[in-house]
Amino acid sequence: MLSLSLTAGFSSQVYAADADWPKKPIVAILTFPAGGSTDVFARAVAAPLGEALGQSVIIENKPGAGGMIGLQAAAKAAPDGYTIHISALTNQTISQALFTNPPADLRKDFAPVAQLGSIPHLLEVNPTVPAKNLTELIAFIKSKNGNFNYASQGNGSLSHLEAILFMQRIGATGTHIPYKGSSFALPDLIAGNTLMMFDSVTASLPHIQSGKLRPIAIAASERTPLMPTVPTLGQDGMKSFDVENLYAVYVPKGTPSYVVARLEREIRKILTNPDFKARMANQGIHPQFENADRLAEITTTEHNKWEKIVKAANVKVD
Repeated sequence: MLSLSLTAGFSSQVYAADADWPKKPIVAILTFPAGGSTDVFARAVAAPLGEALGQSVIIENKPGAGGMIGLQAAAKAAPDGYTIHISALTNQTISQALFTNPPADLRKDFAPVAQLGSIPHLLEVNPTVPAKNLTELIAFIKSKNGNFNYASQGNGSLSHLEAILFMQRIGATGTHIPYKGSSFALPDLIAGNTLMMFDSVTASLPHIQSGKLRPIAIAASERTPLMPTVPTLGQDGMKSFDVENLYAVYVPKGTPSYVVARLEREIRKILTNPDFKARMANQGIHPQFENADRLAEITTTEHNKWEKIVKAANVKVD
């Protein structure tokens, strides 16, 4: 009977604290600028999350330094439940491996809340490039003898590493032009100032549909229904080149457990809503909920995987 009394008391305290939070708007820190896939996905989740919590979830874009500026800001925020980090998880683990002295770490400075899902990347070119498939693009790149520019979402980003690995695989070099996200990189790619880029389907889709960009191949394990005729890199001959570009929510380490539990609960409801899933699918986003415990495992797995890839590729960003 004593144990039942203690359990009931603890439970009532937890629910009382849960009901008392939040009392004011919550800030969601992103490591990419407005307009890109991270921003699109984050805002799509933030709106219904704010409605469920009874307080606005305000997006704060802090791009730069391969995501380290935003990550450090989120890590240093007070662990009071009023700051969350909506993370481009795959990008963040790559930056962690690429930078010599990263100022923050998803594994050490944060508590996992929930995985949100994934957004596939694709290899794309300006339509003036005389290549309509991977074989033709490789031949064209090699004919340039290194005299071309290629874009990325920024130093230390997934987009950057994909380009490096691609160049290594085909035995070519070029000049890397880093930007602070897709919204800054795409205009130069469309203008022909850069030749190619690995970018998210979400950010690039409107420009592909309008004919301003040409897709070459999907850099994921499966084709996207939004571009059913575009093969994956593996299907086009470049085996073992697929990436699950993951997204997730974290809070600063030390955030109360009832906050984590409430966020996890509300995010699950959002991501499993059929209407939400259908709306995201139309933008090339694949919602997939995983709870806090599973996200902790995924975070470690992603870090270990990309550390090995970065080391094997002998890539460093200072």
